[in-house]
Amino acid sequence: MKKINIPISGMTCANCAMNIERSVKKLPGIMEANINFASEEANIQFDPNKTDIPQIVEKIEKAGFSVKASAIEFPVKGMTCANCAMNIERTLNKKLDGIISANVNFASERVNVKYLPQKIALKEMADAISKIGFEAIIGGDEIEDEEEKAREAEIKDQTRKFIVGVIFAGTLFVMSMARDFKLLGQWSHEPWVNWFFLFLATPVQFYTGWDYYVGAYKNLKNFTANMDVLVALGSSVAYFYSLFILFFPFLGEHVYFETSAVIITLIKLGKMLEARTKGRTG
Repeated sequence: MKKINIPISGMTCANCAMNIERSVKKLPGIMEANINFASEEANIQFDPNKTDIPQIVEKIEKAGFSVKASAIEFPVKGMTCANCAMNIERTLNKKLDGIISANVNFASERVNVKYLPQKIALKEMADAISKIGFEAIIGGDEIEDEEEKAREAEIKDQTRKFIVGVIFAGTLFVMSMARDFKLLGQWSHEPWVNWFFLFLATPVQFYTGWDYYVGAYKNLKNFTANMDVLVALGSSVAYFYSLFILFFPFLGEHVYFETSAVIITLIKLGKMLEARTKGRTG
């Protein structure tokens, strides 16, 4: 029996964790699978004779989520034939824990490895290659903390999208509410104003809120549903209904662009704060 902790990205609610858990348990040899939504980790116990880490990672990714793995390419000296390459590949894939995939190119004498940095170090790979008669040129023992880099990138991405949401949704909300409460002049009821509202709402809908569409697609593709589906569906109804009214004004005159924009921006605020909190915790 083996135990492994796998960091996962892409979860937005507890239902995502349940979906991953359900998918992983379908693999043969899985004795226990616990997905921690708060820490974004999968704690898995499995029989290595029946399944392996690449199969587990593949199952997680097929469920619509990503594994926070690192990738490295390094040269290897000493290979003389294609069988040497196969030997190195077999050693990395079968004898080391934490390797998701390893591909050796004999022609270029380089190795491409996808691995879990918290499970295996680069020095361990180099030592394993050295034991079978080859020399890996990795150039140092210090390992980059890819998980921390991924979290920093996520924080920047969420912050950037939130700022865009605040600028456009804030302007849209103020103008829309001022018009509804008759704080603006008659000009605010001109047809062009609704088209301006569309201009303000579209970046929020399809830039700030794009993550929810992607998440919803992945979940629906796997016949599951989570918060992304709810946000994408709710905001899209308000946005596309308002768009429909713009093209067919005889069916109504009130649009709800500010509703979809504010919903997305407020939820993005939560995602930004969540990403920052998890980054500090990590």
